[in-house]
Amino acid sequence: MTSKERMMRALHGEKPDRLPVTVHQWQQYHLDRYMGGISPLQAFRATGMDAALQCFEAMGQFWLPNAEQHMSQTPQWREEIEVLSADPDNRLLCHTIHTPKGDLTYRTAGNRATTWITEYLIKRHEDLELIERYMPVARLDHKPVAEAYDQLGDAGILRGFVWGDQAGCWQHACCLMDVQRLILECYDNPDWVHRLLRALLDRKLRFIEESLSGAKFDLIETGGGSASDTVISPALHREFCLPYDRQIHDALRKAGFLSVYHTCGGMMNILDAILENGADASETLSPPSLGGNIADPAKVREKFGGRLAMIGGMDQFNVLTSGTPAQIGAEVRRLFEGFGKEGGYVLSTADHVFDAPPENLRAYAAAARDCTY
Repeated sequence: MTSKERMMRALHGEKPDRLPVTVHQWQQYHLDRYMGGISPLQAFRATGMDAALQCFEAMGQFWLPNAEQHMSQTPQWREEIEVLSADPDNRLLCHTIHTPKGDLTYRTAGNRATTWITEYLIKRHEDLELIERYMPVARLDHKPVAEAYDQLGDAGILRGFVWGDQAGCWQHACCLMDVQRLILECYDNPDWVHRLLRALLDRKLRFIEESLSGAKFDLIETGGGSASDTVISPALHREFCLPYDRQIHDALRKAGFLSVYHTCGGMMNILDAILENGADASETLSPPSLGGNIADPAKVREKFGGRLAMIGGMDQFNVLTSGTPAQIGAEVRRLFEGFGKEGGYVLSTADHVFDAPPENLRAYAAAARDCTY
């Protein structure tokens, strides 16, 4: 069975020949520092894993390397970037968006591993009017997607996103406004929050219908960590995430795509909501050692088994980076028995791998190959 067949069977809730094994978004930092600068596909082959390649073109994420190359610009939404520091270990950027009715600003910082927001775009309620009027939606160029899909072949699956800093509406909003302030707005000004979420939803649905449809992706990522129950309450999730997530997943299914709902944090208290939102799979199944709350994988399998595929579970820091081959093998077996013994499971890291030794990654893949159905 090829890697693509193996992973697609698992995503459809079935049993492949053995446990599929991968990592979540191979980081350039790790490839450069530990893998000799090879490509993600080469790294999957070198470690013996099933490939899960990401295609980021035109998805609009601020945190991508050279994100300015993929920014959506129009005469009414022009983004300028002032480089305050070009040091790769301490990048500092000031972003100014010019619109006919005023400017918006935000700031980002970064290092060789990642990028983060230091000043949020939305500072006043009135700023939403500029987003509603002028924020553009990217157009996806299908050519590089098709090229990546063809290059990948049977070595694994090609993953994409729904346009925006994060794929889910709530999570995207948390990139435009500090999450603590946004939570307070849910209580003080809920109508304003729904207005913001609708503005983002309208653009995401337009991206799916006008741009994403027909692209050669095997799986589309939605959601994001800010919807986790370790960030917001289940009640807030039901009001401010679930209705919007469901519409996105319905649109993706209509366009012919499988979707995976991403919660890189707590999810044990929102399992029912994840089932209700219409996704085809759930990730990242984060354990308590990573700030999640899945202590017993069998409880998730009991809820999701036969209804929703599962991706993730491996602690990439405490086990995959620091563990011995024996410890890695034992954890792979525990996750297989807990999440995956009935199929419908792709073993993956619960988030990004930054410093895992290549020999540990090979031990991880080898242990998964011993988990057969």
